[in-house]
Amino acid sequence: MSIAIEIGGSKLQIATGDPKTGTIHELYRYQVDKEQGASGILEQIEQTLWDLHRAPKAIGIGFGGPLNHETGTIATSHQIGGWSDFELKKWVQERYDVPVVIDNDANAAALGEALFGVGRTHKRVFHITLGSGVGGGMVINRALYHGTVPGEAEVGHLALTKTGATLESLCSGWALDAKIRALLPGLDEQAPLKQLVGAHTFSEARFLLPAIQQKDELAIQLLLEYADNLAWGLSHVAHLFHPDIIVMGGGVSLIGEPLRAAVQQALPKYLVKSFQPGPEIAVAELREEVVLVGALCMLIS
Repeated sequence: MSIAIEIGGSKLQIATGDPKTGTIHELYRYQVDKEQGASGILEQIEQTLWDLHRAPKAIGIGFGGPLNHETGTIATSHQIGGWSDFELKKWVQERYDVPVVIDNDANAAALGEALFGVGRTHKRVFHITLGSGVGGGMVINRALYHGTVPGEAEVGHLALTKTGATLESLCSGWALDAKIRALLPGLDEQAPLKQLVGAHTFSEARFLLPAIQQKDELAIQLLLEYADNLAWGLSHVAHLFHPDIIVMGGGVSLIGEPLRAAVQQALPKYLVKSFQPGPEIAVAELREEVVLVGALCMLIS
């Protein structure tokens, strides 16, 4: 039994699966309690693996933050406290005494989509995670590209202005939530977006798609602004790596085709003429299981 674990800024996922086929057999999903920090996540991992009542053969982990993939030491987490300099690989091996592979969650997602998702027919696949943060991963000929530790392809930290705006600050799920939240008080009570969000005070971006489907003008405007910022950031990816395909994953990507089409349309205007129209833009096929599938793939790649 192989185990895949995704440790993110807002969720923890643990699964059993087959590394050879990328198949998930059992899946356990939990919300991360920021107040409990890293220790709360580690306790949940231990409890879940104990409840399986079966010894794992190998464990692959996709972690949401920069790390040393060679030693399995976490550099930091930008969302959850308690991870800085934590020797995660050592912690896991002390408890389970099995092979352990750890990489950034965006790298795991990139590998999963490149091998078993929408990128499987392409040689050069770039994956961008649009979640609580923004991460990136590059796969070339079915193998992850690695830079000098503790990371690479950190597209979320691209500075889009000299005054500090980054791709993550503009295009993360949390950034989109905050923008919607700030606009809601000024909206008419009958506005579809305001009615859909209602009393919800978190994850407001998940209501953007149904509002767009109801022809809400503000929702459409928000999508186009978001897509334009994302296309501007991805133009740097195209100029540096020129991948065959850019795959969008993470919670925001669940907007689906409206987002994909808007980014595909906006991207060419930010590219030099010889690079136009640019890479194909696609939405991840593996959806919320993408990091888990990639974590399984890491065990045999």
